[in-house]
Amino acid sequence: MTAAIHADDVARFLQANPGFFEQYADLLAHLNVPHPHGGRAISLNERQMLVMREAHRQLEGKMAELIAFGEENDAISEKVHRLAVGLIAAETFQAVIHLLNFHLCDDFAVPHIALRLWDKPAGIEDLPEFAAVSEELQVFAETLARPYCGSTAGFGTASWFGEYSPHIRSQALIALRNGGGTIGMIALGSEDAQRFYGDMGTLYLERLGEMVSAALARVTKSVL
Repeated sequence: MTAAIHADDVARFLQANPGFFEQYADLLAHLNVPHPHGGRAISLNERQMLVMREAHRQLEGKMAELIAFGEENDAISEKVHRLAVGLIAAETFQAVIHLLNFHLCDDFAVPHIALRLWDKPAGIEDLPEFAAVSEELQVFAETLARPYCGSTAGFGTASWFGEYSPHIRSQALIALRNGGGTIGMIALGSEDAQRFYGDMGTLYLERLGEMVSAALARVTKSVL
């Protein structure tokens, strides 16, 4: 009695004998396989062409996706560059705050920006940026290895956005540091719960924190 031949056995045989279709070349012309989208049967050559076309289509899609990501990153880099140039040119604390708000709102479409600094240097007037911040929140900022993105629940930072506080659904929190110590924090808020989410990339947010920290250290030092 002949043992049943399984599909896996045939596959293994063809893999182990790559010259099989050279020996039986005429067989290729008579093999028909189901069309991948149903309907008529097609030759093995036609099926191979369909597979290659589908692979080409997928590669084109990946390439278009990579190009789109590249163009998006180029646009963000250009915006970051404009902000950096502006911060370098800013000579006063008020100018830094104005530039930060302007560029984040205009270039990055961040609807709500709040800044808090722990200590107010002499020579700078009382401003919302120097409003009291809880010790717990200062300790949290100190522990931030990278910007936090996600919900506003449990942080107390939503109140920094004033009348818009009840509507803020997501936020990014960026620690500001000078000489290794934490001097404050930037909070970016949005009514969109998915604008700032836990798994989003934070590279540009980190760069933002570094630039603003350097600018603030320079302009506050000048009034001491």
